[in-house]
Amino acid sequence: MAMTPPALMADAAARMVSPYAYGPFYTNPLRRVVDGFAYDKVCDDHAPYLSVSATNVHTGKIRIFERAEIGADALLASACLPTLFQAVEIDGAHYWDGGYTGNPALFPLFRDDLPADIVVVNINPLEHAEVPRSAQDIQNRINEISFNSSLLRELRAIEFVQRLLAKGRMPEGSMKRLFVHMISDDALMGELSVATKLAPNPYLLTRLKDAGRAAADGFITAHFQDLGARSSTDLQAMFN
Repeated sequence: MAMTPPALMADAAARMVSPYAYGPFYTNPLRRVVDGFAYDKVCDDHAPYLSVSATNVHTGKIRIFERAEIGADALLASACLPTLFQAVEIDGAHYWDGGYTGNPALFPLFRDDLPADIVVVNINPLEHAEVPRSAQDIQNRINEISFNSSLLRELRAIEFVQRLLAKGRMPEGSMKRLFVHMISDDALMGELSVATKLAPNPYLLTRLKDAGRAAADGFITAHFQDLGARSSTDLQAMFN
C-alpha cells in the first residue's frame, strides 16, 4: 500500500502543499464530525474527568483543555497535523496537535481525586527491530520517535519519583504513588505502513478495532489484579 500511486500522491501533497494554499475554499473535513458530539453530557462536571491537549503554535507550550473548555475547536486543535490542517484558533491563539508536547499528557492525571492507575494505550510503536531504509519508512520512524518523546519524558519523571518514594527518600504523601500500565500491539502497528495513516478504509479500521479489543482483553486477563495495587509496566527496566 505504501508504494501505490494514491499513497505516493497523498504523501507528496502533504509534504509540498500547505493547507493554507486552499484560501477561502479550505474547510476542516473533521468539523462536521466533531460538531455533532454531545459535549454537554461528556464534559459535564458529574461525568468522568476528561482532558485533551494541544500545542500552542506561538509559544510551543502545551495547552490542556478540561471539562467545559472542551468543544469542537478543542478536539480539532488536539488532532491538527500542520501538514494537513490549518491551525485551529481558540481565544486568539493558534494550536496544532497536542502530540508534539504531550502524547498523551499524563500530568493532568496526577490529581489526588483521580485513581492512582494510569493506563496508556500505545498507537505508536516504542521500538522497531529493523532500521528503516525507504524514505517513507525513515520519515515515519522520525515521526514516531518525535511523538513518543514527550510520553517517555513523563514516564521517566514518574519512574524517578516512584523510585524515591519506594526508597523513602521522599516524604510519604508529598507526591502521589502511581501505577502505570500499557496496552499495545506493537507488532501490528509496526507492520502497518505509513500509508495506512492516510487510508481510513473499512478493512483497516475493522482490523484496528479488533486488534485493540484483543489487546485490551489480553491486558485485563493478565493484569486485572494489578490495578490499584502495582504497576504492570516495568518503568525502571524501560529506561535502563
